[in-house]
Amino acid sequence: MTRLSCKVTSVEAITDTVYRVRLVPEADFCFQAGQYLMVVMDERDKRPFSLASTPMEKDIIELHIGASELNLYAMAVMERIQQQREITVDIPHGDAFLREEGSRPLILIAGGTGFSYARSILLTALAQQPQRDIAIYWGGRELKHLYDLEELNALAVKHPNLKVIPVVEQPEAGWPGRSGTVLTAVMQDYGTLSEHDIYIAGRFEMAKIARERFCAERGALEAHMYGDAFAFI
Repeated sequence: MTRLSCKVTSVEAITDTVYRVRLVPEADFCFQAGQYLMVVMDERDKRPFSLASTPMEKDIIELHIGASELNLYAMAVMERIQQQREITVDIPHGDAFLREEGSRPLILIAGGTGFSYARSILLTALAQQPQRDIAIYWGGRELKHLYDLEELNALAVKHPNLKVIPVVEQPEAGWPGRSGTVLTAVMQDYGTLSEHDIYIAGRFEMAKIARERFCAERGALEAHMYGDAFAFI
């Protein structure tokens, strides 16, 4: 792992609770798609955030940080970013990275800012294996929380093998897409998951239910399911 000082080049409020932060590290760095970094608040306080950028981007790091008065843990990081315009990070961390040698169809599942994890994997997989079948399920409480849906839809136009499935928990009247939870949507769409590689980013309880139900009810193989939350459940 490498410790880097990073300059903050931009902070964009993309929803009322989510910020897109772009950093420029002072030195070279490397990671694998799906890994995360630790923001160093002090020697005993390091806070994890998935990398939304890809390993191909050598000069910049992008983070999607969900921060509000209900999430003071992340809000403290945002306050430092906005006030000091510089942070220190440890990179890389995590074992739920893209297995680049694989050829099985991919299912990416993200809740909220878990999209940052899925985005890095998706863009890397499309660059390396543009013909690989990929489905990405992204869930949010309201449509506005799927903040980069336009980017995903544009990618789907370029890549016919990519399916984008947005899922809204509390849809507005007239919403033509899926509603409920991403896990229910996946279960509805697949009779079997035994031939897929599955990458999951979301709350621990969501990851736990997904692993249990996908394996028990759809034949998913634990060896082909990846999620950093699995280490804690």
